[in-house]
Amino acid sequence: MAKDSDTPKSEIKKLKKKLRKLRGKLKDLRKETSAKPAPQVSPLAPTEFPELPPLAGVQFSALAAGVKYQGRKDVMLAKLDAGSTVAGVFTRSATRSANVLDCEAKIGIDSSEGAAIIVNSGNSNAFTGSAGDGSVAAICEAVASATGLPAERVFTSSTGVIGVRLPHDRITSKVQDLVDTLSPDGIMGAAEAIMTTDTFAKLSTTEVDLDGTKVRINGIAKGSGMIAPDMATMLVYIFTDAAVDREPLQAMLSRLTDATFNSITVDGDTSTSDTLLMAATGQSGATPITSLDDPHAAAFEAGLRTVMMDLAHLVVKDGEGATKFFEVSVTGAADDADARLVAMATANSPLVKTAIAGEDPNWGRIVMAIGKSGAKADRDEITIRFGDILVAEKGWVAQSYTEEAGAAYMKQPELVINVDLGLGDGAAKAWSCDFTKRYIEINADYRS
Repeated sequence: MAKDSDTPKSEIKKLKKKLRKLRGKLKDLRKETSAKPAPQVSPLAPTEFPELPPLAGVQFSALAAGVKYQGRKDVMLAKLDAGSTVAGVFTRSATRSANVLDCEAKIGIDSSEGAAIIVNSGNSNAFTGSAGDGSVAAICEAVASATGLPAERVFTSSTGVIGVRLPHDRITSKVQDLVDTLSPDGIMGAAEAIMTTDTFAKLSTTEVDLDGTKVRINGIAKGSGMIAPDMATMLVYIFTDAAVDREPLQAMLSRLTDATFNSITVDGDTSTSDTLLMAATGQSGATPITSLDDPHAAAFEAGLRTVMMDLAHLVVKDGEGATKFFEVSVTGAADDADARLVAMATANSPLVKTAIAGEDPNWGRIVMAIGKSGAKADRDEITIRFGDILVAEKGWVAQSYTEEAGAAYMKQPELVINVDLGLGDGAAKAWSCDFTKRYIEINADYRS
């Protein structure tokens, strides 16, 4: 009988091969069992999503290119017909992405030709040196070639991880497929394709009557973390079939941004890629708006404000790990600038946000935020309310206030903190969400 040591070498090789296969299967199994769970949909998500009706003059498509994510849409294309005007607002970050720099250079160009917007998620193409510029150029050229548009009318956005070179060939290889599948009904797919850590697509629509002619404004957005005012704080794309010249469209967009996207915050961090693009196709049949003094301009701007505010609030309600949405309303400040300082200091305060997460009516943290804001304040003139509940006045807690009333109010999913400084007519509002353990979980392993 042969001893164990006499086992043929061929048998040993077979056993080693089987062992390697078993190790490989074990590794795959570990990957499967440790895979990240699907995002938990925010408890603040809308119960119903609006249907965005098609707009004459714009078509959409979206597909999976595998930029980072597998098995999900991650690139979208919007194609605008000739005669469309485009306006935009961008992040003020000193490290803004190559895409943002390219859009900034193009946005002021007047043109009667059409335009295209192409967006990818999974990679922000930011802080990637000259390679980032090359990626933008390659994508623009591919879209221009497939659509017949000049590259100067192609606008790009990228969102996702910073500092990783964009594998743009995965996008350019799909451009023709995107063009071939363009549809007036494709905006929902586009909204899904631009999501990163978002737990739901963000959509808004409204209709405006311009002297008997109906015009529609549709908007989509992405944003969940790295949200703080310094422009749009997210990616936003708004489309209308109204006819609006570029200059008044740009002016409306810029001034409405301060009251909407620049008045929200999730975590106090400003993205390198924030982009807000708006296009007016002019195909509604309504009389063109050629200046801000136009009799139809105010009505159109009011409708645009509705869409922008809706999208801004949806971003906060999808804040990473958020369970509470709150408004900070400041009145009685020395001026509007001081009111904004107090509103944003309160909305950004980790101590305020964690107290709200814990449903703790710790109004002392609001006092702290007022004091650190840099705005003029007088202890004995400040009034603080939770909704309609008087909490503090005349330098101390209100005699009528009870902790039970404050604690009961804090259990609501949507809250209002009212602060009156008692010094003047300045007023401002800001919107934010709570800080929870889930925010840390999401961001602690964002790249892993």
